[in-house]
Formats: sequence, structure tokens, C-alpha cells
Amino acid sequence: MTISRRGLLAGAAVGGGLLVAWSFVPRHYDAPLPAGRDEYSFDAWLKIAADGVVTVAIPQIEMGQGVTTLLAQIVAMELGADWRQVAVEPAPISGAYPNLALAARWAPLWRPALPALADDPDDWLLRRWAETNRFAVTADGMSLAAYEEPCRAAAASVRAMLAKVAAKRWDVDWLQCDAQNGFIVHGDKRLRFAELAEEAVAITPPDPAPLRPELPRDPSDPLELEERTAFPRLDLPSKVDGSFLFSGDVRLPDLVFAAIRHGPVTEAVLSSFDRDAASERSDLVGVVQGKRWLAAVATNWWAAEKALDAMAPRFTLPNPVDSGRIERTLDQAVKQGDAQRIYERGDGDGGMGEPSLSFRYNVAPAVHGTIETASATARLLDGKLELWIATQAPDHARRAAARALDMSPADVVLYPMPAGGSFDRRLDHDHAIEVALIARETGRPVQLTWSRWQEQLALRPRTPVAAEMSVKLTPEGDIAMLHGRVALPATVREFGARLFENMTDWAAMAEMTGVADPMALEGLAPAYSIAHVALDHVPATIGLPTGRLRGNAHGYTAFFTESLIDEVATLSRREPLAYRMKMLGDDPRLAECLQRVARLGAWGGGADNSGQGLACHHMGPLQSGGRIALIAKVVVGEHGIEVQQFAAAVDIGRIVNRDIALQQIEGGLIYGLGLALGSATGYQRGLPTHGQLADLSLPRLASTPEIMIDLIESDAEAFDPGELSVAPVAPAIANALYSATGLRLRHLPLHRGEG
Repeated sequence: MTISRRGLLAGAAVGGGLLVAWSFVPRHYDAPLPAGRDEYSFDAWLKIAADGVVTVAIPQIEMGQGVTTLLAQIVAMELGADWRQVAVEPAPISGAYPNLALAARWAPLWRPALPALADDPDDWLLRRWAETNRFAVTADGMSLAAYEEPCRAAAASVRAMLAKVAAKRWDVDWLQCDAQNGFIVHGDKRLRFAELAEEAVAITPPDPAPLRPELPRDPSDPLELEERTAFPRLDLPSKVDGSFLFSGDVRLPDLVFAAIRHGPVTEAVLSSFDRDAASERSDLVGVVQGKRWLAAVATNWWAAEKALDAMAPRFTLPNPVDSGRIERTLDQAVKQGDAQRIYERGDGDGGMGEPSLSFRYNVAPAVHGTIETASATARLLDGKLELWIATQAPDHARRAAARALDMSPADVVLYPMPAGGSFDRRLDHDHAIEVALIARETGRPVQLTWSRWQEQLALRPRTPVAAEMSVKLTPEGDIAMLHGRVALPATVREFGARLFENMTDWAAMAEMTGVADPMALEGLAPAYSIAHVALDHVPATIGLPTGRLRGNAHGYTAFFTESLIDEVATLSRREPLAYRMKMLGDDPRLAECLQRVARLGAWGGGADNSGQGLACHHMGPLQSGGRIALIAKVVVGEHGIEVQQFAAAVDIGRIVNRDIALQQIEGGLIYGLGLALGSATGYQRGLPTHGQLADLSLPRLASTPEIMIDLIESDAEAFDPGELSVAPVAPAIANALYSATGLRLRHLPLHRGEG
């Protein structure tokens, strides 16, 4: 059953503005975007001030990906606003901003009672759930897919309302008016938005909204992009001059500062600490004891941190996480565990018998490496809790804090703050719970900041994996059958249980024991025309809570597939590019990416000692989605692996903002470089073996390779590139290393030695 996205009026907003929601049954919300002095609020998305400034509400967290600019640009283009007069502000938590695209994608995680009515963004049940649960989570590159249409509809409605006022004054048909650069125009007549807003706000918008015929597309000249872009980032000036505020920059009257110590992974219990050791510190305000953590509150953060050092908290841990045990568990699982089929094409692996080739790949736990550690500010006053926090899941964080204090969520106000890099780390909200409890016990506004060690200790890494990839070849060396057997926990399902069902780490792991998790193997189904494919998940219980990380499953599944294809091509004495091209008859867009990257990167065929490696990947539905082909050039010297150059050809469909797309692709390539060569940790007695950024072998500016990108123009559906560009980096580097050294590395992060 599908209900179309027809815009329905849902009630009147404060000051006469109309709040537009999209729902089968009209819903009533408080005006989520209240008008300030000399402002007129038209709907949930935008307001216009007396000076002509158009303010756009942004329901997604800004964490460096440029979403504040992207959504504002869509509104500005549809409205006809002057970009120089466009501002943004974070949208409050409201059912008016449901992320329907992500809700549909994550339906297996929130487990609707009727899955068939909640697996598409247009489904009525899904819409009702997303609105009721104020689901505006930022993740998986879904912002554009979820919010382009609502932004356009809201802007088109306001444009029509302004045009009607102007048309009445000029005695013309409003349909003959247009909006350009902040003016309503008709022939040589023109009126500023600011002159029309007060009267327009009382007009009933047309239904449906009169959308412009052309979809938003970046008008910037690619040849002049380094000099100018039509829509420069709105957050850039304040980030350059340091005035851009993060949660750690919040300052309130009587504010105190908290530091914290967490126990080892995972069921550690605080057993003892020496309170007297810090009792004589004049700057200490208080000590707050949780079941699994200890916090000190002081007049400054450093004093709180030193007080914790003095108190020396100790924890008991019944079953500490250990890397050796994890590796043995995964090894046994991939060899002997019970597998569950998650994908099959053709005859699957039926009749494979003894495979022609079989390779084993391993992936270590990968950590996020966020620039900003967890930070939150809380004030509990007169039965109301205020939270200033960076979170990708704002309503979940708000509800978690409310549960911790036994309050109604309606009594918790959350102010969304940007994140200094998240990479999906802020999908978890432990710090929201902790700061709420500390504020209650302290009786004063408090700011909690985790140290880098605490960030590393408390995070849920990207899951470790063991995979066995097997193929059956024809006499000519073509792949007739492919079988993937992958051992890992039901990592995405565990995350869903924590987020949607408020389960603890260990409860989620227990709940998902033995459960197959197709989302944990996303990207493993090859884009290649291989007739028979079988992919199996071997659920493994490893005792380590795992979570989401930029690129997610694609970050390791692309490594398995593209390393395998390269190995098969090499052993079949086939040129790697031509070998791939022969199998891409069903995906001409990916084939074009390969052809174009070969020209861009001066592909030499991957001959011995060339140091060139090739990989490609497709993310999303076959009919749409994004494609990327990548050539990495490496050298190996006395200082280890040096990646000298990336050449990428990328097809993300219609390009809405070319500058931001290039930033995202470049950032994803560099992030993927970090994952390929580092960003991992082991565990001993429940503690991470790598506790500082310096331990993670992250790329530095001096070691960042030259990056060349061919961003392909396409009329396909727009696709977010931020996750896509992470995927092919590890296999491209691994394939380049084989070319340079003759060694096949089948372990992430990559290291010298046989895989």
C-alpha cells in the first residue's frame, strides 16, 4: 500500500503563518520555526525578516558535510531568493521534519508491525511512525533524498504567496509573476520579498505547491570552481574566523565543568574510588557516581580531570573484551559456523563443488577519529532540562536524557549543535544521559567533555570481520560463480536495538545472537554480471559492542570484492580494467566511470612495479545510486607505504552543489585512506590498545596524496557522495601495493606480509 506525498495543510502557525506538513491524515504541530522580532514565519521551513533575510530551518546536524548550505540552496533556488540574504538555523525537534528516506532504509531496525507498509518513503505507516517519533536522524547520506522535496514544496508555496500579494498590487495574474534574487518581478515591475512578507503570511498557499519545472542543479562553471562557486558554504566564514560555535563553546551563568572516567568494555561496574584524595581541592565542586562511570565537577575542566586522577576509580569487569579471543571467534565462525543466506543470484553456489580460487580477508575494529570528543551542556531548572549537544539522533538523545531523570520528554529542550566531525559517532548518546544526571546531582549548569582516551574507550568501533571469498572459473578465466561467506556480529541490528529499543550494549548483543543481518553486508553483492552469486552471513558473538562508521559495511565489502576481482584477473593473466569492463554490461554508468578514470589517472594496465591499483564500487539501487572508480598510485620505501595520488571518476547523478560534492568526495577519499592504513584498535582486558589520535596512523597534510576528480554530469537521481568515496580506497591501495611489491595484503588496515 502506497500513499502519495501530497502536501496537506496541517494547521495555523503562530502569527498567522501556515505550517505545511505532508501526511495522509492532517497533523497539528506547534510552529517549529517561531518568528522573531520583525520576522514572518511562513511554515516549518522558512521565515522572512523585514530586512529581506530569508532564514531556512535545517533539521539535520551539520558535521562538516555541508548540509546547512545544501538544503538552504534548494530553498533559495526554488524561492528565488538572493543567496547573499539567506541564513540558516537548526530546526527544533518536531514531527514536521521526518527523514522518510532514512526511516524506510532503516525499517528493519525499528521493526514495524506491518513491514510491507513501511518499506518505502511514500508509505503511510512509515510516514506516521516518522512523524510521531520525530525521526530526523542524520545518517547514511540521506539528507538530500529526504529533504529536497519538502524544501522545494515549502519554498514554492511561499513564492506563490508573495507573488499573489504583488500581483494584487499590480492588478496582474500572479501566475505571470516570477521570483528572482529576492524580488517578485513582472515585466519591469519588482517588489522586494521584505515589502510583501507581512501581507503574504496571511494568504493560503496553493495546493499543490507550484514547483519550478527544473530540478535544483548547480549553475557553477566547473572550470571556474576554484575561483568562485554560485553557492558558497554558509558556515565557512564563521569556521575560518573561529566564531562558529560547537557544544563545547556554550557558556551559561554559574556554569561548572565535568570530566569523566568510564569502565572497560563492556559490563564494567565502578567498584571503588578514593573520594578523600580530592576533597581538599578548592576548585572541586562535586563528585557524581554512576554505576559504570565516575565524574568530577570543578570550576574548570582540567581541575575536574586532575581530581579524577587523584581519586583513581577502579572497575570490576566479569568478561573483558580481548582481541585474541575476537579473532579466534571470527576464525572459527567463518570456517565452521552456521551460515544464513542473505543474497542469491541465479543458482547461488549450487554445484560449485571445489572452488577454483578461495581467499581469506580480515578486518580489524575501526574507530571514528572524530576531531571533537563528546561534549554536552545541561541546565536543570524548575523541572525543565535544557541540553546543548551535537547528536545525529536528536529526539533519541532527548528521550534518553528524560528517561535517566524520570522526566517527560516534553520537559526536555534540546538545542542541536554542530559536530566537529562525527563519522556516525554521534548516533550514540551516552553523553546526553551522563550530563543530565550530573546536572541533577550538581544543581548547577554543567558542561561535560570527554577526554580523547574516554572517547576511544567508550566508542563502538566498526565491526571486525572475517570473510572467505570463493569463485568458480570458466576455462577462459571468467567468473561463473561467486560465493561469499562472511563472519561478523549482527552489528547493524545491534545498533538498531540500542537506538530504537533503548537496550544496553550487552542486551543488544544477546538479543541479536545468531541473527542474520543483511545491512551488515551491504555492498557485497557485486555490480558485475556474474550469473551465480551466493552471499552468506555467519553471525558471530564477539563480546564487543560495535556501531556505525562512515562508509559502514561498504568500507569492508568493497575491499573483499574488489581485491578478489583483482586477484582473479591477475591469476587469469587478464588486464584488471578490461576484466572488469567485460562484466559491466548491466551497469553502463559504472563502466563509464572506469573508462574515464583510466584516462584521468593515466592507467598503465597495472603492470608489475607500476604501483597503480584499480577499484570501483556502486552504492544504492541499480537504477539510481552512485558510482565511483578509483586509481591509487603508491610507493613503498623505508618509511612504509606512501600513497602519492588518487584519481577518481564519480557519477552521483544530478549535481546540486558541485563544490560541496567535491569536498565530500575528497574528504571521503582521505578518510578511506585513514581506514586503509590505520584507524584501528585492538583490545586487551577490555581497554583499547590505541587511545590517542596519534596512535591511529591518520593521514597528515604532508602525506595527503594528490587528488584528481572527474565529477560526471548526469541526469540520474541525485546521490550523496560522502559515503561512496570511502568504499574503493582500501582495495585500490591493496591492488596498487601488489603491483608495487608482489605482495597481496588481505587484512585491514593494510600491513606488510602475506594476507
